[in-house]
Amino acid sequence: MKIVDLRSDTVTKPTPAMREAMYRAEVGDDVFGEDPTVNRLQEMAAELLGKEAGLFVPTGTMGNLASILAHCQRGDEVILGNQAHTFFFEAGGISALGGVHSYEVPNQPDGTLDLEAIRMAIRSDDAHFPTSRLIALENTHNRCGGVVLSVAYTQAVGELAEEFGLKLHIDGARIFNAAVALGVPARALAAPADSLTFCLSKGLSAPAGSVIVGDRDFIRRAHRARKMLGGGMRQSGVLAAAGIVALETMVDRLAEDHARARKLAEGLGCIPGIELNPAHPATNMVFVGLSPAIGLSGAEAAARLKNHGVLVSLAGARRFRLVTHCWIEDVDIDQAISAFSTVL
Repeated sequence: MKIVDLRSDTVTKPTPAMREAMYRAEVGDDVFGEDPTVNRLQEMAAELLGKEAGLFVPTGTMGNLASILAHCQRGDEVILGNQAHTFFFEAGGISALGGVHSYEVPNQPDGTLDLEAIRMAIRSDDAHFPTSRLIALENTHNRCGGVVLSVAYTQAVGELAEEFGLKLHIDGARIFNAAVALGVPARALAAPADSLTFCLSKGLSAPAGSVIVGDRDFIRRAHRARKMLGGGMRQSGVLAAAGIVALETMVDRLAEDHARARKLAEGLGCIPGIELNPAHPATNMVFVGLSPAIGLSGAEAAARLKNHGVLVSLAGARRFRLVTHCWIEDVDIDQAISAFSTVL
């Protein structure tokens, strides 16, 4: 029985072209700045996102943390969503390791932060308060259903940050999903930001790694933070080579993942007891809830789905997240819909 793994797009494996590039990669010591393949990846990423420079890091979590450490001093404050990945899933690193305070603004269902709520969160110059230093957005937004933030909204937040002398960071782990969904260049979504982190190891299917982009002075500070966090990987061109292939070959095909997510949602929506939120997935994530009529817990349903060869990720007591990616084909979507129908 084939296993259909919908737990996350992080389960993707490198393509044959990536494995070949990794095998043939020219390498050097990246801590000395001498790995030519890493340097090429960083330059390519910066060009794609319209920034001056890039920095290869092991993970998106380190990318966000290094970026925030590069922008903020101890006691500074970052304004971010209460559903943000940095707030929920990064082990409190900005506070534990950076001494950076967070101000959580409620995320709207579409993943945005209300502009007036951001404005109200910005502190006045008062010794009793932490110093507002940074606004952080997430695009696509994971916990809000893989939704995308528009160019216009991101620009509005950038203008607000500039008005108050704040910086803007984007957790763009899946920024290329957002760009493909909107039909715009990724650099248009990155333009208002002072920094952006994106992942190579999710929908782009590289085995590991993320890239931070920004201006050269910011990247210099982020490089120091990367060193502090233990992110210098020496001959990491072996990994960077796969990232180059990912950027060259895997971005446009993300539309296939989005189409399969829609097909999955349409099929699941026909099964009694299934609740979809949102009903029409914006990118490659489908969030499924169980109605009160279903007499199973989420864990019980997930275990039964596994017996039918379908792996899902729990996103609540009775809610799942299903993520399409390049290793999911049309026949796998059919298998997943059939498994849900049988189990429920």
